[in-house]
Amino acid sequence: MSELFDEVDEEVRREQLKKLWDRYSIYFIALMVLVVAAVGGWRGYQYLEAKKAAEAGAAFEKAAELSEQDKHAEAEAAFTELAAKAPSGYRTLARLRAAAEAASRDPKAAAKMYDDIAADRGVGGEWQDLAKIRAAGLVLDSASYADMQQRLEASGAPKSKSTFRHSAREMLALSAWRNNDMTAARKWLDAIGEDGETPPGLRSRAEALQALLPPVAKS
Repeated sequence: MSELFDEVDEEVRREQLKKLWDRYSIYFIALMVLVVAAVGGWRGYQYLEAKKAAEAGAAFEKAAELSEQDKHAEAEAAFTELAAKAPSGYRTLARLRAAAEAASRDPKAAAKMYDDIAADRGVGGEWQDLAKIRAAGLVLDSASYADMQQRLEASGAPKSKSTFRHSAREMLALSAWRNNDMTAARKWLDAIGEDGETPPGLRSRAEALQALLPPVAKS
């Protein structure tokens, strides 16, 4: 009798499952189709992105080769085109390289290009800081100390942990010295000397500049 009841229960379960399948099979099939389509779409997207990155990498290398051949105008044009079309990773690099190529023909225009990168929050803090340093280096000989302060003071502040703080302090010290602001020059040279992570070469240059400063008047 127990075997008979088991067979009846099994038949009832089969009948229930058949009813559920008849009622909901269309939804299940639709769900599977959507899953397959989503996976296929994602794989397709990954393929296209990888293809774009590979193409951008090849174009970047060709533009770099033009630069190495001293074809700076052509290299600038190639990097500028790449900056407009490339995936985000290459886009920022291309903008920086385009500005570097422009520096050989028009330092002011190149500084403006770097300034635009520095003002673009979408590129990331490290790239912004690098662009600030590059721009400041191009205008160091002509800019006022106030202009250099505006550009670099935040990066070079004593408590700053910016990757480029050492270069920022050196340029601020040089700008202050060239603009006859010896107090400001000492401030930045002291910041260089007090930072234990200052590179040895920069520290030596700072000490040489400090030796050129007039002695502090005694009160």
